Amino acid sequence: MRKTTGLALAFVALAGAVGTTAYAENNASARMREGTMMRLDKAMKDSNGTISFDQFSDAMNARLKKLVADNGGKLTVAQLADALEKARFEEMAKRIVARYDTKGDGTLTTDDITGREKKVFAMLDRNNDGKIERNELPKNGRMGRHRQWDGGDDSMQ
Repeated sequence: MRKTTGLALAFVALAGAVGTTAYAENNASARMREGTMMRLDKAMKDSNGTISFDQFSDAMNARLKKLVADNGGKLTVAQLADALEKARFEEMAKRIVARYDTKGDGTLTTDDITGREKKVFAMLDRNNDGKIERNELPKNGRMGRHRQWDGGDDSMQ
């Protein structure tokens, strides 16, 4: 491979990686803006169409201010990162429980997990012989369109 071709491919790969990261950040920013607008709309509805600075401030950063207050008035990077990570994993856990919970009681049991496994197994066992053969496995190694644990479109639900 010529050096210029190699450099061009490397640039394309780098641009793709940066673009993917930028898309993810833009998507997260859009969700944050949407959440902020929803909180401001709610505050305005609760106050007959206008809000004071204090109401605006509460709507904007109530959770962040609570974290600061819960940590003695100061919040370190590590404390904020821990809180963000906990919130992220709690959301992930909610999606997992919702996906597996057959009784709708908000809990996860071994029966729920086994039931889900049986459902997926039955979908993969295309010839219904009680065994999954290599040619019955998805070609791309993914079971449905969802990313693992993302709560996205799951064609096996």
